[in-house]
Amino acid sequence: MASLHPPPSPPILYSFESPNELSENLAAFIVRAQKEAVDKKGRFTVALSGGSLPKQLNKLIDNPAVKWDKWQVFFADERCVPLDHEDSNYNLCRKELFSKVSIPKQNIHHIDVSLLDDLEELADAYEKALISEFAQKDSARFPVFDLILLGIGPDGHTCSLFPEHPLLTEEDRWVAYIEDSPKPPPKRITLTFPVLNHALRVVFIAAGEGKADILSTIIDNPQAGLPASRVTPSHPGQVYWYVDNAASAKVKYHKSEFKL
Repeated sequence: MASLHPPPSPPILYSFESPNELSENLAAFIVRAQKEAVDKKGRFTVALSGGSLPKQLNKLIDNPAVKWDKWQVFFADERCVPLDHEDSNYNLCRKELFSKVSIPKQNIHHIDVSLLDDLEELADAYEKALISEFAQKDSARFPVFDLILLGIGPDGHTCSLFPEHPLLTEEDRWVAYIEDSPKPPPKRITLTFPVLNHALRVVFIAAGEGKADILSTIIDNPQAGLPASRVTPSHPGQVYWYVDNAASAKVKYHKSEFKL
């Protein structure tokens, strides 16, 4: 009997000579994904991470093809701190991207900081924000993001999903909280694997030789079960890796040079 859930497609890896070339091609990919989503349903749903990722979106800032008013932006994970705190992913994205473009403030869905003292309530409120955007419009069991942009940690974590943590087995919640993150700050909320694995496109971005060892493990040895390896959306979902040659130097998996 055929499976009701088609197996995930193998990841597509694009490796570029420099971080600048990576950013240029990533921007072009995002613009194409935006056009497809806006043409189909009039909006573009995106989840962003923090770390070095916001800086790598700089080629979008002056791109006239970006329709910022059509973007609905959520956060793949967030640290449970005030919005102006240096650890806040929202604050980082605001500094690097939002403050430089014309995206409406109401299209940026940040955490409710009045709930920082109750992580369960904070996660529930963020899940309700997702339900408001997705369930009422798409009638899906889980949200289907047009695009989720992720980074990777040196231990193979992504979002705030860390190796061997109980959250890796979460199957029902859209948003979960964590009080014992091995990387500070300890209190966070995060999208769960069911959400990541229902996305149309998940793009991991990695640059620099410091990512070489963990990148080769994630891609060439997925059976190791690192969190980033577990992001495997079923068809038509697809995982892409946008990396530079320094990061992919130890990867054995076939690499594609992607040119516009």
